[in-house]
Amino acid sequence: MHDETEPPAAPARKRRRPELTPLQRALGLLVRREHSRKELGRKLVARGIEPEQAQAAVDRLTSEGWQDDERFAETLVRNRANGGYGPRHILAELGTHGLDSDAVSAAMDRYEGDFLDNARDLVRRRFGEEGPQDLSQRRKAADLLARRGFDGDTIRRATRFDAED
Repeated sequence: MHDETEPPAAPARKRRRPELTPLQRALGLLVRREHSRKELGRKLVARGIEPEQAQAAVDRLTSEGWQDDERFAETLVRNRANGGYGPRHILAELGTHGLDSDAVSAAMDRYEGDFLDNARDLVRRRFGEEGPQDLSQRRKAADLLARRGFDGDTIRRATRFDAED
């Protein structure tokens, strides 16, 4: 029961968080994952930050080492390759981030994995340890690998499962 002598409780006040600066917002995005300069600037503008302020924040974070396009490219290559994507898909995605060709080439060259092994692993996961058993399954496997960005030679080698390969 409510005692009529007590005043009703005042509604709890929500504390307003102070508005974050463009630099703080950019850093908040970078601590979650790597971003390219282009992507980071685009996200800041999409969040209502003036383009000049966004560019200044990105420039400062780049100069201080928080943002690095080469590191971003290497991370993207490794993550996509480990996720079952081939070099063509990865190169196309890197191209959307406004990276220069040297950074893209360097990231691809530094990848320590083997795209043929990645393609074979993907085929094994989809078609079992023995791989595709007939022409229909080989076509399906080849289509899968082509959609994932693997080149023709890798697709042929990954779907044949020859003992000498």
